Amino acid sequence: MPDNKGVLTEFKEFVLRGNVVDLAVAVVVGAAFGAVVKALVGDLITPIISIPGHSNFQDLHFTIRRSVFAYGDFINNVITFVSIAVAVFFFVVKPVDYLLERRRRGQVEPDSDDRPCPECLSTIPKAANRCAFCTAQVGRAA
Repeated sequence: MPDNKGVLTEFKEFVLRGNVVDLAVAVVVGAAFGAVVKALVGDLITPIISIPGHSNFQDLHFTIRRSVFAYGDFINNVITFVSIAVAVFFFVVKPVDYLLERRRRGQVEPDSDDRPCPECLSTIPKAANRCAFCTAQVGRAA
């Protein structure tokens, strides 16, 4: 018989790991964001780009041999997907790419309290006289 206290302790450690909690938060926030975008598309965007006579794509369908094809729902979901993709691209991907590119080029942020060591290129405080990594004398930054 397995040790229940050990299994419960292991489960508690698993659940409280930073990456598991971060992932759970991301899933919940992502689901809420998806619901908001879906409401935005259904309630605001769809009526603006509506087909004349149809202000809600949700109701658009056709029937062949008693099979209902809800192409309006499909159109709403495509608009929702594109809206989410655009939002993620412009508000997450582009800013992160920009920051990573700046870091790759070695630019220091203008308001940063850090600077690169001239000897080993590690990041040190601007007020440092000596590098903590290579112990080189660096002098104070201007």
